[in-house]
Amino acid sequence: MTTARITTAPAARRRPTGRIVLHICLIAVLLVMLYPLAWLLATSFKPADEVIASLKLLPSHFEWGNYSTALDGVNEVSVGRLLWNSLLIACGAVLGNVISCSLAAYAFARLRFRMRGPLFAFMIATIMLPHHAILIPQYIIFNQLGMVNTYWPMILPKFLATDAFFVFLIVQFMRGLPRELEEAARIDGCGPFRSFFSVILPLTRPALITTAIFTFIWTWNDFFTQLIYLFEPEKFTLTLALRSFVDASSQSAFGPMFAMSVFALLPIVLFFLAFQRFLVEGMASSGLKG
Repeated sequence: MTTARITTAPAARRRPTGRIVLHICLIAVLLVMLYPLAWLLATSFKPADEVIASLKLLPSHFEWGNYSTALDGVNEVSVGRLLWNSLLIACGAVLGNVISCSLAAYAFARLRFRMRGPLFAFMIATIMLPHHAILIPQYIIFNQLGMVNTYWPMILPKFLATDAFFVFLIVQFMRGLPRELEEAARIDGCGPFRSFFSVILPLTRPALITTAIFTFIWTWNDFFTQLIYLFEPEKFTLTLALRSFVDASSQSAFGPMFAMSVFALLPIVLFFLAFQRFLVEGMASSGLKG
């Protein structure tokens, strides 16, 4: 008994010490990751002369006028209108990707048809295709259709399952679902579409939420595509307004620019916080096990 106490006591002391060290390291990493966000928020309250001249995190005095100037928007377009334009494009892209990618993934994962393997391989190969390689042909097509300077070039391709990464993600998730569920539904008289909407689609909610989260973030931050297709200031998004805000000012108004950056970042944070619980649950459950 004495020997057992002597050998286990040092190990028991090392465990709390190791946890404390681990927690300190994790907190340090967290602070490093959150520092850019803290710097952005603090800089949005700084006067213009302190943004570049001072290296301090906190401003000498809070310049609340930065947010009032940012709320006025750019080119006589308010932040509310810019926010609505960004939400319209992002939500349309999310809806299109969730619908089209789930249908395409169901066909590749659960249905049997000719050339399924080569078609799926061809779809995966399009992930390696650079966006700039298809930009000019897409622009010519949308220009001939009269859709330039509208939101359709950012939304319509999402309804055609053009994001192969999300199709592949949902396919891998659907392949983990037991086929006995579909067989039972087929015995009850369900066809492919009824099986998809009533059986498969509810079980793929984690993959669909993951698709929605990343689609929203990527579309919201997509500056290049919006810059190519949108010309009128009334149709600008918050991402384009940040560039226009600096160009429209005769001086370097860094404070209002960072204040508008906070407005642009806030919807992404709220969207992620609203759906992160479902994302974590999906990663923990990893689908239904038969």
